[in-house]
Amino acid sequence: MEDESVGLKTFRRGQGLNKGKFSKRKKDAKPPVDAPYVPPKLKRSMKSLPDKTIEIFEGMTINELAKRCGESTSTIQNIIINVGERADSEFGALSIDIAELVAMEVGVNVRRLHSDEDAQILPRPPVVTVMGHVDHGKTSLLDALRQTSLAAKEAGGITQHLGAFVVGMQSGAPITFLDTPGHAAFSAMRARGAAVTDVVVLVVAADDGVMPQTLEAMSHAKAANVPIVVAINKCDKPDATPERVKVQLASEGLPLEEMGGDVQVVEVSATNKSGLDQLEEALLLQAELMDLKARINGPAQAYVVEARLDKGRGPLATAIVKAGTLVCGQHVVVGCEWGRIRSIRDMARKVIPQATPAMPVEIEGLKGLPMAGDDIVVVESEERARMLSEGRRKKHEKDRLLKLEEERQKISEAELEDTEEEETKSQRVEVPLIVKGDVQGTVQAVADSLRSLDSPQVYVKVIHAGVGPISQSDVDMAQACGACIVGFNVRDPPSSISLSATQAKIKIKLHRIIYHLLEDIGNLIVEKAPGTLETKVAGEAQVLNIFELKGRSKAKGEDVKIAGCRVVDGRLTKSSMLRLLRSGEIVFEGSCTSLKREQQDVEAVGKGNECGLVIQDWFDFQVGDVIQCLVKVNRKPKFISSESGAVRIEC
Repeated sequence: MEDESVGLKTFRRGQGLNKGKFSKRKKDAKPPVDAPYVPPKLKRSMKSLPDKTIEIFEGMTINELAKRCGESTSTIQNIIINVGERADSEFGALSIDIAELVAMEVGVNVRRLHSDEDAQILPRPPVVTVMGHVDHGKTSLLDALRQTSLAAKEAGGITQHLGAFVVGMQSGAPITFLDTPGHAAFSAMRARGAAVTDVVVLVVAADDGVMPQTLEAMSHAKAANVPIVVAINKCDKPDATPERVKVQLASEGLPLEEMGGDVQVVEVSATNKSGLDQLEEALLLQAELMDLKARINGPAQAYVVEARLDKGRGPLATAIVKAGTLVCGQHVVVGCEWGRIRSIRDMARKVIPQATPAMPVEIEGLKGLPMAGDDIVVVESEERARMLSEGRRKKHEKDRLLKLEEERQKISEAELEDTEEEETKSQRVEVPLIVKGDVQGTVQAVADSLRSLDSPQVYVKVIHAGVGPISQSDVDMAQACGACIVGFNVRDPPSSISLSATQAKIKIKLHRIIYHLLEDIGNLIVEKAPGTLETKVAGEAQVLNIFELKGRSKAKGEDVKIAGCRVVDGRLTKSSMLRLLRSGEIVFEGSCTSLKREQQDVEAVGKGNECGLVIQDWFDFQVGDVIQCLVKVNRKPKFISSESGAVRIEC
């Protein structure tokens, strides 16, 4: 009865609004309890649409934004008011920054569209990314074009950074080149290079032919829908076979010009500087066919290809301008970071007042280190930059937590389904690592490569990955979680830090070459792995005769059958398990209760010797039976490095 009356009262509240003041006041305390349950609509969209991307532009209306976000106009207006902007009419125009803030609050990703109306559109130089397998001569080819010697300066003679240069060709036309690393570990860097480029130069060594990273570079270029120009390098070598390389490329689905396709092939030699003119012609022809143009005026759109931390100048971002002009003094938002551009330098480290499209530049003045691959957005004020940066950071954190939650749910489901899997999980050893590197892209590549060394026995956990030298806080963090510190291309830590690491028994591993680093950490993982217990045959004996002991006292038990054997391989041990084989089939397994040689009790009998043995609970021996001695051995995983540079742990 009591429940019923409560239900009646809440139901009547809506009807009795106009009846009188008393009924309204009476129930005034209860309804607010229901108020917080109104926003689930927003929450639902946030959880279910982390991958939804909408297009936004300058001057879009609130109504248009609401439709694209899949929310009501009133919800969008409330968010705009919370952001601190006016939202009088649903047809009111919004700035592109506010539109992004609102979209992030709703929980959707955005892609900014810039109008080309009243814009000054002019031809721009092409951006060319050089890709290919490790040690096929990408940097040497660029050196030949630029007439420099960068390859000789690289650690181990392999490129481990993403470099950007402007090369003035003999014809006078400038071309922006991106040099990508070819080692298997730098896959993400190559993908970023392909995403920002106009043309990909695929370098293939004439003596080596098509290799794993060659195929990967082709797939990156195809995924980014970027045309390819093939440069067959090392044509000066005596064992060079360019024709074989062409056949290999054609068989991999690359339509070469000679075979009726549209992919140009140029034979070059970086050492002899031959074929460079033809390569330049091929690139400029490809650029001409694409008719590359960009907006010169208006706010810049740029893309971060690399980021590093400089001791004196702070966070520095290497970027390529896609459209517009980037001017010194502008406020920018780069990924989740923001700042005011303090200076812009070209690739020759010369300070310039502004950067135009297809120009690689280094930007100084950011508050934090952006991620390689982030976009650069120019905003009108510091307040707007802070607001947008904060909104992006919240969105990034929210997405990260959602992803973690999903992964946790998947793991728990898998554990419920398979109890055996759970047992193996519990045996997994965790190897915590702290990664420090010289630039953001390299740190990401190293961290990803180390994570790929996961195996069923060892879980590689990268606790922290950062740019800059190894500091005391890294040592403290490593001590707190028992981690090993991995430094890549960073200087040796000061003696005080090395000393505190030694006292805390923390390993610091410093490397300048990626495959040395992976090998070192691979061996550490193998060392930490618990291994798997395997049964191995340690010895084998053949039954030559059978003896029977009868008439024994009650105290000694029943009659006993003894197998007279000769050890034909390895050795028999009394403490091990014995397996009886008859006609090649397993008949019985049991422990050895007695092992004698020349009437003396022994612990082991070696190859070529004769012995008598008794197997517990087994009496049916036959002449010709084979008895195997079984031992349990702990087999450790192996670190395997392939010729292509790919590494893995094999259990």
